[in-house]
Amino acid sequence: MHLFPKLDMFYFERKVEEKIRQAQQEGAFDNLPGSGKPLLLEDESAVPPDLRLAYKMLKNANCLPPELELHKEILNLKNLLRSVEDEAERIRRIRQINFLITKLNLLRKKPISLEVQQMYAAKLTPHGGQTSTQARTSCKKLKL
Repeated sequence: MHLFPKLDMFYFERKVEEKIRQAQQEGAFDNLPGSGKPLLLEDESAVPPDLRLAYKMLKNANCLPPELELHKEILNLKNLLRSVEDEAERIRRIRQINFLITKLNLLRKKPISLEVQQMYAAKLTPHGGQTSTQARTSCKKLKL
């Protein structure tokens, strides 16, 4: 334990300043990448101050918070869904997307009115969420 922590800190700061000045005189800071250009500062006003450092570290490590990872996965699955032609596979994918949406909504802890809406097979398949066999059976029952 130091008896004079303020003096130790003063000594440390003085040494650091001395090293920086020496490096400047030797030209260590000349010709650095981006020299003379404005800094690209990010707007972090939406991130709570106590989480900014953690978010910055995650971003620099190419990691996303769990909510954004889920959101990204949902968007990827929705894009893949456009190319699926098999109705059974399409319904399976929609169920998978709905599961991830439910998981995302539970993570967010927001009011129900702000939740992401689930996808419904009835809106996305030509037969109202039924397989073609089920649709034909329904049509036969209705005598269409």
